[in-house]
Amino acid sequence: MNKAQADSRAILTVEESYRADALAMQAGVSGERLMEAAGWAVAHAAWTRFTPCRVTVLCGPGNNGGDGFVAARFLERRGYCVRVGLLGKAEALTGDAALMASRWKGGIEPWSPALLERADLVIDAVFGAGLSRPVDGDVAALFNVLEQNDTPVIAIDVPSGVDGNSGQVLGTALSVVATVTFFRKKPGHVLLPGRSLCGEVVVADIGTPLSVLDPIGSTCFEDHPGLWSNSLPKLDPSSNKYSRGHVLLLSGESMTGAIRLAAMAARRTGAGLATVAAPAKAADILRGADAGTIITDLDRFPELLADPRYNVVVIGPGAGVSAETRHHVQQALAAHKTLILDADGLTSFASAPSNLFQRTNERVVMTPHEGEFKRLWGDVPGDKIDRTRTAAKQAGCVVLLKGADTVIAHPDGRAIVNTNAPPWLATAGAGDVLAGIIAGYCAQGMDSFMAAAASVWRHGECAQVRGKNLLAEDLIESLQ
Repeated sequence: MNKAQADSRAILTVEESYRADALAMQAGVSGERLMEAAGWAVAHAAWTRFTPCRVTVLCGPGNNGGDGFVAARFLERRGYCVRVGLLGKAEALTGDAALMASRWKGGIEPWSPALLERADLVIDAVFGAGLSRPVDGDVAALFNVLEQNDTPVIAIDVPSGVDGNSGQVLGTALSVVATVTFFRKKPGHVLLPGRSLCGEVVVADIGTPLSVLDPIGSTCFEDHPGLWSNSLPKLDPSSNKYSRGHVLLLSGESMTGAIRLAAMAARRTGAGLATVAAPAKAADILRGADAGTIITDLDRFPELLADPRYNVVVIGPGAGVSAETRHHVQQALAAHKTLILDADGLTSFASAPSNLFQRTNERVVMTPHEGEFKRLWGDVPGDKIDRTRTAAKQAGCVVLLKGADTVIAHPDGRAIVNTNAPPWLATAGAGDVLAGIIAGYCAQGMDSFMAAAASVWRHGECAQVRGKNLLAEDLIESLQ
């Protein structure tokens, strides 16, 4: 992973963000300067989206409110008609927030739904990402009025009511058109449901030195080609189908379409060959389908595993939940192959997941959806990033927890969150295609963790290109 690219895509927890601010101040950037820059960034986001209009700035009692006072000042200078409402008393403000309130020469009105009258735009400077209790009472009542009015809102840091670390809603939360955060995104910007409430996320440079990232040592990143493009397979004139890897896939007896999708995706991603080992009943069907995929008898599976030319195995799509599938997975692990384990390959171990976890390693990629995840790991506490990390550490392999906010975790604690998946990607067979893409990259020598991250991103990209009413087959055609 390229360090510069990783630093630019780093996701910082709320606690890590506080530390970044502290380290910036230790480096000579004052809190006053950081807050002035933050408020200016919010005002800039407002005037680049809305012409001069009536703006209400809702300020909270902390630093988020301080940013709001700064934004109000800059917006008024720009010709906006600005009202400021404060949750609490001005004399109770402390530190930089008190300083910024003193620099605001307009009135400060008490917290009331009357603040929203005739407002064309609202700046949400109430609570920051560190909110730890549910929004209720007068705050929730005002938020409900705001939502009913359908007035556009720009949020500072995160929409008030969103937990910055988990993306979960604490009581109630605002849905906004844009969110201005500072230095780096937080988990709440990329995890659902927070991500869907944030609108466009603007990451503003407020003068925090990049050097603060080194002592923080972030291990969570937003998926992007910059993280893995240097790891993509590279062809040279001497390349041939054998040097590009051979993927071995296991078919079940009935759901043959799933394994066909996985095999075709592996080949389209660049694997030189793909062979499906299938029961006799399924083999006859498969031989009459995709001409480029080799079909062989399931009885040959142990023999093929012993052949070093077959360097990646896919088990799960359409395999069937059974003791036989469990046995085939254990054979693949014993052969020390890179293994992509999906769907039925995972669920077959639901009754005894430890029998799987004690045999897996970093070359294995498990790709559960939430239901499959729960069958293997149960109710794991924490947000989606925490849960995926816990699973990866317990299993000792790469875990890819699917969803609109897919999280990929390595057993060493690194995690990548993907955010480019459109909702129409939720269609039958899409997961089988993803398993095949991962296998195709791994077959060409790509690291399992980077292959998983690249595959999820490309999966989402292909879905965006194809548009709504997507079929899983369309994803394969879009792979380039």
